[in-house]
Amino acid sequence: MRVVIQRVSRASVTIDGVLTSAINGGLLVLAGIEDADGPEDIEWLSNKIMGLRIFNDEAGVMNLSLRDTGGDILLVSQFTLHAATKKGNRPSYIRASKPDIAIPLYQQMISRLEADLGRRIFTGEFGADMKVELLNDGPVTIIIDTKAKE
Repeated sequence: MRVVIQRVSRASVTIDGVLTSAINGGLLVLAGIEDADGPEDIEWLSNKIMGLRIFNDEAGVMNLSLRDTGGDILLVSQFTLHAATKKGNRPSYIRASKPDIAIPLYQQMISRLEADLGRRIFTGEFGADMKVELLNDGPVTIIIDTKAKE
């Protein structure tokens, strides 16, 4: 699983002109799922997301985690994170999982994040044409790949 994590002051998802999810402060997590992903990737990644100390403390130092700040999570599926661009100019998405594999893993990720956060998280809609808006705070953007464990 590959994710792009952005510390945000606000973020939202709009589908067909309707606002479907929004947060004020926290993390926007864009998630790409591949066939090799499984429960161990979800567990490791959720722990990493919850523990990332990327929020400022009172001294202005990135020393606090999402748990410390009480921020929210907006999780959005994004198959294009597995784009292969080595050959030509048209990306290949061969590594991105098809919905029959990706949707159950995406739902497991939602459940795991909610359990680890101790409350509901906000989401996009898998496979929908979404308009994602965000105000990146910092900017702080972290890329994590569970296969590389970094």
